[in-house]
Amino acid sequence: MESVSAHHRANEKKAREPRSAGVVEPVRAPDQAAGWLSALPQGGAIFTFENNRLSVRAANDGFAARFLTTTGIEQRLSNSQWRDRILAFLESNHPSEGFELRCEGKLGPEYFHCTIGRVPSRDDKCVQLLVTAIDRTSERLIEKNLRRELLSDSLTALPNRTGFGEEIDDRIAHIAPTDNAGFAIIAIDLSRFSRVNESLGPMAGDELLITVAKRLKSGLRQGDVLARIGGNDFAIFARINNGLSDALHIVQRVKDALSSPIRLSDLQIRVDCAIGCALSTSLDEDPDDVVRKAQAAVKIAKHSGKIEIYRNGVLKEAHRRFSVESRLRVALSQGALNLAFQPLIHLKTGEVTGFEALARWNDEELGAVSPMEFIAVAEESGLITQLGRWAAYEAAQTLSRWDAAFGEALPVGVNVNLSPIQMARDDVASMFEEALRYAGIAGNRMTAEITEGAIIADPDKARKLLIALKDLKMSIAMDDFGTGYSNLASLHTLPIDILKIDRSFVFSMLEDREKEVIVRTILSLAESLNLHTTAEGIESQALASRLQEMGCWQGQGYHFAKPMGETEAFDYWRARWNFEVI
Repeated sequence: MESVSAHHRANEKKAREPRSAGVVEPVRAPDQAAGWLSALPQGGAIFTFENNRLSVRAANDGFAARFLTTTGIEQRLSNSQWRDRILAFLESNHPSEGFELRCEGKLGPEYFHCTIGRVPSRDDKCVQLLVTAIDRTSERLIEKNLRRELLSDSLTALPNRTGFGEEIDDRIAHIAPTDNAGFAIIAIDLSRFSRVNESLGPMAGDELLITVAKRLKSGLRQGDVLARIGGNDFAIFARINNGLSDALHIVQRVKDALSSPIRLSDLQIRVDCAIGCALSTSLDEDPDDVVRKAQAAVKIAKHSGKIEIYRNGVLKEAHRRFSVESRLRVALSQGALNLAFQPLIHLKTGEVTGFEALARWNDEELGAVSPMEFIAVAEESGLITQLGRWAAYEAAQTLSRWDAAFGEALPVGVNVNLSPIQMARDDVASMFEEALRYAGIAGNRMTAEITEGAIIADPDKARKLLIALKDLKMSIAMDDFGTGYSNLASLHTLPIDILKIDRSFVFSMLEDREKEVIVRTILSLAESLNLHTTAEGIESQALASRLQEMGCWQGQGYHFAKPMGETEAFDYWRARWNFEVI
């Protein structure tokens, strides 16, 4: 902007308005300031403050066009924020400062990075200020777009996990605190999403997610927030005034939204989902904690098949599982687990026919961890493959060490349990082949124990695996027989050698007539199929004798011995070698 000369305004009447009106005095005298300002690439101006009046001494075109309005010789700041900033700066006595200024432009908000600094003046009564304004609108728009991408899911346009947290904070901040004010987080897991991806491809999976997002959003109330917080996980924030009843009403709307099938290509897909809910009765509760509680509840719902409401202690259990998983990784890498061996006793002769290898873990931080706990965690985390391989190799090496100690091959074998997840994910036949070869023992001295569930999950794959194990001369035992859903018609087609009768039938058989009938039926079935039987949970001499009379081949239980270490198991076998009575 060109400054107005003193000659042209010598006879003009100066405007006298209060400082708060934002009037800018006309330029007082020509000097080099205008030339200096014109050399700046950004908007700039020099202001003077004298006699409680704010005046513009000079301004370049970039500043004048955006921030000054001119009527005759009188110039006004078109943006009152400038005036307020300059006056505040004068009162602060700071040498300089920077700030961001937001203005409303013709095409939307505009952003400027501004600076104010003091300029030396020949008159001590006159304060001179240099102000600059750099247009940062494009950078701010880029930042805004990047932030939107960081906070939203690109597929469904819903908030992602981070954006969900910010949306919750914003909603809670605008909720008036009342006695019944609270909120709920409803977590939704699409149970069959992976099958759609595997069967129809990722594009169909994306289409399914988009459709589900639209349906869920259509069922929300005003003020509710829907987010996609994971691959096939959604979550809803909902304000509630009536506690659980409000939350269950929203859950029902979710179920209604997903009740009708979704058409993908020429197929109609029914969407199954697991739903978990966590309630907060106080607006002061950390929303992240409530989200974690809802996710813990939906994890339980995936197994129960029901809507789960978070209960106290679930997060503690989840933290415990995480600790067990973390420590189990360390234990497996450092060889900190041990095998215990429970003897298998021939019920007619009393001889030890073999041992069942059982994993045991005593952690230096967690203490003794139950096998039921750490095996479940291993299956959930995928560590079961590493754990199963360790158990197979260690069991084979134990047999090798026993042979070396005895001077020849012992007439006993070892049973190793196989997890259904391990059977699905690992090359089990190759694992056993390596274990036998490294230990230098024959395959007929190892028995693989499998569950009915492992066969039901994928019968064809299970049959191929069992045949491969039989090629190694290994025996196959079906563990916990009678507790699953075996197809008895196809049982004879599987290369199974032993049926293990679950302890739930054996333990109270003498007192429960129905249990004895079940055991007798299993023994009859095994005899007709030419299979051996092993009874678990024998804890008394009377029970052992009764099972022997019924024709059971072998048994195991605390009546004979508890699981013991490698050395104790070897000594136990030597003590009972050629033992003829129970």
